[in-house]
Amino acid sequence: MSMNKTIHRAVRRDLARLRDALDAFTDEDRERAAALYRAWENFDDQLTDHHQGEHAVAWPALAAIGIAGSTIDTFDVEHEAMAADLTTAGQTMARLRSTASRADADVAAAAMERLQVTTVSHLDHEEAVTEEPLTQKASDPALKKMGKQFSRRSSPAKAGTFFAWMQDGATEEELSALRANVPGAVLTVLGGLFGRRYRKEVATVWKPLRGAAT
Repeated sequence: MSMNKTIHRAVRRDLARLRDALDAFTDEDRERAAALYRAWENFDDQLTDHHQGEHAVAWPALAAIGIAGSTIDTFDVEHEAMAADLTTAGQTMARLRSTASRADADVAAAAMERLQVTTVSHLDHEEAVTEEPLTQKASDPALKKMGKQFSRRSSPAKAGTFFAWMQDGATEEELSALRANVPGAVLTVLGGLFGRRYRKEVATVWKPLRGAAT
């Protein structure tokens, strides 16, 4: 599994968790509304950074390994649709944080469903086109350069949050793929030390859902 698909798995996880949490929201639970907004802010940051990074860094690398320019243009159109739905969902989440009403949770849930459809449709398309060349040509200089460029885009704090988020709720398959793409020392130091804030402020938001599942 490529690093790209591993990130996509984390995006899918958060979208599902946000929808479940909104469906389970209790009217006037202001503490829960604030917690869900924290989780939303992290998700918004991660998805926005991912698709902006793809435009700046990944697309040239994909072109270098043979992905057609017309296909990459289609990806950008899909990104624009996703960004629009991301903005709308963010507005509804901000409203929910303010009112903590069940009615606004329903509005946010509907916006989140639209965002999930738009995003997952794009992820499916991108993976169908790119996953095989990304894994088969992993040693290509263009992809090696891409990896270095992505690593330089993040401060230690930002990278730590990213790695903590990537591991939160991941399957063993996803964790194995992450370890195959990122040195263990990097995951331990950055994810462990600089991921503490994520684990305290965001990972805990999902605990009520885990409890309900058991």
